[in-house]
Amino acid sequence: MQCLPSNGSDLFIYSMDIMLINLQHISYQLPHQEPIFQQIKLTLAAGEKAAIVGRNGAGKTTLLQIIAGRQTATTGDIQLRGSLYYVPQHYGHYRDQSIAEALGIAHWLTALEAVENGDLNPHWYEVLDQHWDIRALSEAALAQWGLQELDLNDPLWSLSGGMKTRLFLCGITLYNPDIVLLDEPTNHLDKAGREQLYQWLQHTGTAVLLCSHDRQLLQLCNPIYELDAKGMHAYGGNYELYAAQKAANTNAKEQELAHHEKALKEAKQQQQQALERKQRSDARASKLATQGGIPKILINGRRNSAEGSTAKLQATHTGKIGLLRQQLQNAAAMVEIERLMKGHFEAPMLPNGKVLAAADAINHAYTSDNWLWPQPLTFTLRSGERLSISGANGSGKSTLLHLLLGNLSPAAGSLQSTPVRALLLDQDYQLIDRHKTVLEQAMHFNERKLEPAWVHTLLANFLFFPAQWHQSCASLSGGEMLRLSLCCMVLQAKAPDVIFLDEPTNNLDLTNITMLEKIFANYRGTLVVISHDQAFLDAVGIDTEWNL
Repeated sequence: MQCLPSNGSDLFIYSMDIMLINLQHISYQLPHQEPIFQQIKLTLAAGEKAAIVGRNGAGKTTLLQIIAGRQTATTGDIQLRGSLYYVPQHYGHYRDQSIAEALGIAHWLTALEAVENGDLNPHWYEVLDQHWDIRALSEAALAQWGLQELDLNDPLWSLSGGMKTRLFLCGITLYNPDIVLLDEPTNHLDKAGREQLYQWLQHTGTAVLLCSHDRQLLQLCNPIYELDAKGMHAYGGNYELYAAQKAANTNAKEQELAHHEKALKEAKQQQQQALERKQRSDARASKLATQGGIPKILINGRRNSAEGSTAKLQATHTGKIGLLRQQLQNAAAMVEIERLMKGHFEAPMLPNGKVLAAADAINHAYTSDNWLWPQPLTFTLRSGERLSISGANGSGKSTLLHLLLGNLSPAAGSLQSTPVRALLLDQDYQLIDRHKTVLEQAMHFNERKLEPAWVHTLLANFLFFPAQWHQSCASLSGGEMLRLSLCCMVLQAKAPDVIFLDEPTNNLDLTNITMLEKIFANYRGTLVVISHDQAFLDAVGIDTEWNL
């Protein structure tokens, strides 16, 4: 990870009216494919905190990578002023590096160690330059972000997802950049890590541009940029104002669609009236023509004028109406999915209060001498509860979930469980068999023995149309995985008695998160959720918390 200086200077003093990022007409297109986005315009002033939102696949990560110099735009101009630091969403290509290498400070630490061991080679002094305090600075940065127990030589693969995110946030302290780019920074952070990031964003004077679906984080940003294939749309204000403006825009689009459809209807009526007039006129003209009356060229001119004006109006509005209708159809499809899930969840559930699991001093260990919980867990889970399992990264939340599911057995203590219909929906969508096609996955869950035509119809209701039925599940996006998982639930003969959600919103865009909230708010069975998204927990009606 590098902090990239600009103009050869390490010191920058800016006022809020100075633009540090200026994007003009940026487009990105893969060979032989449709553009991912085009004609993007975006500016970021010193000290400004802006966010980019948009559906999954809109190109948000690609745009950040272009700004960071990791991708090249197909067209357009990028102007950067000041030093820049980029925190990526995924860390797979750093896996085999040490912490020091991932932070981009290994060469300074090597030089410092050589000098401390008595090596007087001028090369080491050139490398160190003004970084003689790099060890102390890096240790202070690790401590600031709650990683003081780490050694800079530790391999990155040994860290949890949340620890990796906090590690790269340490780079902000190390480099003190003018611009910070953050790509989904809260996805793997626990509650404490998220709160620290929120506090940093509120108080930093650094300019920040981030991509996120975390509404609490977006609430701290202004403006909000929405990215889609047609370009970038700026919304002044934080997330709350953005959501209000979006709702108003959707209403305006509905009115605009109705207006254009009315105009087309009127145009078609005029065309029909013109045709009827033409037929009457032709009849008269034919009679007059035989008597040497109206010239034929004038008759044809009148007919062509009427047809041409209608065709011009239709051509003007057809494209715009098609785009608006598609947007509204997608919104209507989300409402239909919510309706289908609500109907499925209205099936009779277990009576409230039935004991589903009773644990007596349970614990688990992945090695013989390393217990997961300092104090063994004793609890009772009853039907009808809406429960969240919280705790820091690495506290054993997912392990407890799998103990409750029966996928693991406790290494100590006893856990008694009642047989129930249970379903796990996790951030990796393990419900979906990546070796199956979309249609094969749906048919596998068809406990109701629906005819294939009915399964096809249900897939279409969940926005899977014939062209996708034979697509591999492995190629689906996060939002598509979610919709197919929900479709599989509906195909089951009966709704689950217990649904376990493990970080269900991590890979979803705001539209799908909102849909998921409404669906599980209507679920009347037992709900057990692991999530750091407080807005999601509030929306689905969590009333009990187990903190590990």
